[in-house]
Amino acid sequence: MEGRVADRDVEEKADWRARLGRYVAFTRPFTLLPPTLGVVSGAVCAWGSWWNPDPTRTLGWRVVLVVLLGSVCAALLNAASNGINQIYDLEVDRINKPHRMLPSGRLSMREAWRLTIVLYALAVLPVWLVVIHPAQTLREHLLYPAAAGPAAGPLDLIGKLLVWHPVFFIYLAGMLFTFVYSAPALGRTKRHPIGANLTIAVPRGMLLKVAGWGMVGPVLAFEPWYIGLVFALFLVGAASTKDFSDMEGDAAGGCRTLPIRFGVRRAALMIAPSFIVPWLLVPLGVMLPDPFDPAGQHAILTGDPVALMVLGFGLAAWGAYTVWLILRDPEALARVENHPSWTHMYLMMMSAQIGFAAAYLL
Repeated sequence: MEGRVADRDVEEKADWRARLGRYVAFTRPFTLLPPTLGVVSGAVCAWGSWWNPDPTRTLGWRVVLVVLLGSVCAALLNAASNGINQIYDLEVDRINKPHRMLPSGRLSMREAWRLTIVLYALAVLPVWLVVIHPAQTLREHLLYPAAAGPAAGPLDLIGKLLVWHPVFFIYLAGMLFTFVYSAPALGRTKRHPIGANLTIAVPRGMLLKVAGWGMVGPVLAFEPWYIGLVFALFLVGAASTKDFSDMEGDAAGGCRTLPIRFGVRRAALMIAPSFIVPWLLVPLGVMLPDPFDPAGQHAILTGDPVALMVLGFGLAAWGAYTVWLILRDPEALARVENHPSWTHMYLMMMSAQIGFAAAYLL
């Protein structure tokens, strides 16, 4: 009797482990590092920037916990995005990625929906706790709004919520973008060659960077949006590198990606500038004054100018090499599932995040 109970316990544990393994595989964990790194990099940039609300403060545990919470939530939001994309891309994945959890039948649609909803909740709701320094002011203004004066009212309260909880609303916008990209009821921009890239570039390039910045410094500054623009312009083209090998399934699913709409060779030429031009905005941002700083006290980018110059020109050179890999044989993009340009794109993205953080720490 005891032996049968022990065997049942072993089977239940094995089943639980197998189910957990399927859930983890469904989130595509190898894609979670870039958003996590992007948030941390954005926070570090804000810390070392001209906009740091209190440059004299030390890196205390409160700041570390805020950034840690935000970065974990960014990874969870990306996992949820992967989930919703696989749910709506089931028919496409039956052709392009038959080994994935849903098309292979190792995960049911009901399980996929449940896991995705849980991931969205875990990704967005805790971010309400992310409050920019100094948090004491939040208590004064929100718990005691009358202290703001006789004009304080609902609109004043909403304004304070937007000022003190911008990261929450940015994550909320990021979640909406994932549905707009995948869900037919909200447009499914994945079906459109330009709309697809924009709904990837804005949340994963621009908003991700601003969200990380907003955990330490004010988002109502030009600098974080300028840095976010650099990454967004990179992703506008670079995000298409994977579309070339997915043409068969995308066409069957009604997705008119760049290579399907314009052909492989022309699409390769269209995405090429995104590997070079955005990085040249970095040295430009070092030289140009902040247009919203009438006193002219600082440039657009306030990190170490030499480090940012080296970073920008170095990434542009790397991008030029990647473009050479693409244009020397554009058709290879459609023949090879993991073309070297895809690897370079991911490595370039992560190197840029680390490079920005280093430039603002110097």
